[in-house]
Parts: sequence; structure tokens; C-alpha cells
Amino acid sequence: MLAEDSVLLRDGLTGLLARFGHEVVASVGDAETLVAAVAEHAPDVVVTDVRMPPGFQDEGLRAAVGLRERSPGLPVLVLSQYVQRSYAAELLDSGDGTGVGYLLKDRVGQVEEFVEALAEVADGGTVVDPEVVRQLLRRRRDPLERLSPREREVLALIAEGKSNGAVARQLLVSEAAVGKHIGSIFTKLDLPPADDTHRRVLAVLAFLRA
Repeated sequence: MLAEDSVLLRDGLTGLLARFGHEVVASVGDAETLVAAVAEHAPDVVVTDVRMPPGFQDEGLRAAVGLRERSPGLPVLVLSQYVQRSYAAELLDSGDGTGVGYLLKDRVGQVEEFVEALAEVADGGTVVDPEVVRQLLRRRRDPLERLSPREREVLALIAEGKSNGAVARQLLVSEAAVGKHIGSIFTKLDLPPADDTHRRVLAVLAFLRA
């Protein structure tokens, strides 16, 4: 099963896999169709992109995590142009940790390496791109250590449920300054693109876990 929103890459991967004796039972361009197609075809292995319609954020990776939650033994290989650390860790922890992989798309250009990785994942192995490993090791550090003292103050007040205006009044700064601090907090905590309300919740959770 192949999920990739780029038609050219999807067709290229389909042809590449066929050359090496693999049958692509279905190729789809969005995460919702991927989930439905897996239910219909029960594939031996799923290959999926991270950013897919409709939001082009992390739909493919979230779909992969969901598929592994429902079917822990389903082998899944994720391909991405970048490391989405939050869901990458969740994906690699899903099921019993076997039959899962996360590769950067640069590896697809190394055809034999990619095909070997796919076969290993399909056989229950785990394949992780070295860059993904480095990013996940960085993630294990205290996420708040990257924040400035003022940003920690702002985050602590947000965790108390205070609005931007209330934070500004307590710290004797402008509301615009608080907004800039919050934007910096989101960036330094590597929070995925989403609406600000959702990211505030994620930031508070990071603060409480630290």
C-alpha cells in the first residue's frame, strides 16, 4: 500500500517497487483514503508520506500511528522530507516496536538501500534514518532548557490559565511582547503547525512534564 500526494513520486515508487517484485495493491494521495484502502486490501506493508491533504502538515504520519494502534502488527514505513519528532516517536513506540520504519526521502534515491529497508520492515524489522535518531535523542532533553528566563515566566503563567493580556499586565510588558514570546516558545518547543489554542495546550503539557 502506497500513500503519497505527489503523483509523480507515487507513480515512480509504484514502478520502482514493481521492478523489485513487489505488488502495489493500491496507491492513494491522502490520509483518509489510505485508512480506507488498508481496511479494504489488508496489505503486507504500508509506505506513506508525512505531509498529505487536506492540511499538508502531518496527516500521513498521524494516519500511520492510528493504523498501528488498530493493527499493531501492520508493518509501516514512513517517508518524509523532514523529521516530525512528536509523531515519529509515537510511531516508533507503536505496537511492539517491530515492523516499523522512518526514512527521509533522500534515501529513496539510494534505490537498493530503500528496497532493503522496505523488506526489513515488512519482515518485522525496525529501520530508522540516522537523522531521525539524532533528532529523537535531542527530544529526550528537557524541552524547556531552550527557553529564556522570560519565556519560562510567560509559559508558567500560561500554564496557570492566564490570557495574553493577563500575562502582559503581570509582567508589566505589552501584549504584543507577550505574543512574540509565545511565538518563540512554540518554535523552541518544536510544536507542530496548528491553531494557536492547540499549541498553547501542547506548550503547557511540555511545561508540566518538565
